[in-house]
Amino acid sequence: MAIELYWGSGSPFAWRVMLTLEVKGLAYESKLLEFSKGEHKTPAYLQLNPRGKVPTLKDGDFVINESLAIMSYLDRKYPEPPLFGKTAEEAGLIWRAISECESYLVSAGDKVVRPMFFGKGLDKVDEIQQAAQTIRQELKTVDDRLAHSNWLVGAAISAADIAVFPSVQLLLRAASKDAAQPLNLGWLPLAQHYPHLARWTARIEALPNYQRTYPPHWR
Repeated sequence: MAIELYWGSGSPFAWRVMLTLEVKGLAYESKLLEFSKGEHKTPAYLQLNPRGKVPTLKDGDFVINESLAIMSYLDRKYPEPPLFGKTAEEAGLIWRAISECESYLVSAGDKVVRPMFFGKGLDKVDEIQQAAQTIRQELKTVDDRLAHSNWLVGAAISAADIAVFPSVQLLLRAASKDAAQPLNLGWLPLAQHYPHLARWTARIEALPNYQRTYPPHWR
């Protein structure tokens, strides 16, 4: 049976899984859910994922949600190319990069992205600026790591790159919104502020089938 992926356009977490599937060259059946229609809250979907969130992956009789868990499952089930490292050292560095992304970039990013996308909380300028400062620091950390390497860990794309990339793209899109202009968030243009990071994003965008993973409503 084909792998089925339930996802939503613009979800960075679903994007991670789509990139994983494409990098591994795995065939899958796309199940795009429309948030505006509440398709992620239907009884049928809630049977697959009681949390009513995306992504959810179904591989035969096995169903799993949460993006990092799905990535880990796919890497163990379909081990080529390996995305979580070939050595203990690589695995440690990959998980460090992912953990830093989750702990700092994603949490701070949420305080910026939501106001820019939905217009709620724009009056909390101090909170947004504090989060933006954290984001700038984290982007510099990533940029520094990419100064002498094409990828975040090792000589090939890994789960670190796949986990971090969608969050970076979401931040870039948020910073391009009209509501962001007076705030001077400080990470656009990307090539000016973080040149190594800009080259890295272009490298991922050049991957085969990348366009299949790009959020359709962003086009």
